[in-house]
Amino acid sequence: MKCFTKLSVIAVCALAGAVPVLAEDTEPTTPSELAQQAALLRQGLLKAVGWAFTGHVGAMMRKQTPFDAAVAQRSAQRVRELAEMLPEAFQYDTRKFQVKTRAKENIWTNQADFASRADELKKAAAAMEDAARSGDKDKTMAAAFVVGKACSGCHDNYRET
Repeated sequence: MKCFTKLSVIAVCALAGAVPVLAEDTEPTTPSELAQQAALLRQGLLKAVGWAFTGHVGAMMRKQTPFDAAVAQRSAQRVRELAEMLPEAFQYDTRKFQVKTRAKENIWTNQADFASRADELKKAAAAMEDAARSGDKDKTMAAAFVVGKACSGCHDNYRET
């Protein structure tokens, strides 16, 4: 075990010198690079929301996996936490840059509505989290439907298909 600990310390020390160099190389230096990173952040955040909800709860809703209140609760918690980040992630308008994105043009002109929809998602996820905490399958699946509806409402308005 001591050998493993020593090797771990050596590895951490070796990487410590490389981290600032790597971070330096990945920082955006132009507005175009900043726009690209903003788009990647948003896409990653939304993929995480999808993974947390669709990958777990969606399978339960489609009856592909058995109901599991603990999984539903954890998924709802993740969606709630991620939804809180959405308005901030979409503050940087990337329209004037050549950035591949599925965001519709109106997301940049309707930031208040977009933030409101993110808040609706957060509240729906919190309600689902509470329902799952109770262990009641019917209440949890009903709350999950509301979360899905909140996702769809935003996609219908602000995402290209």
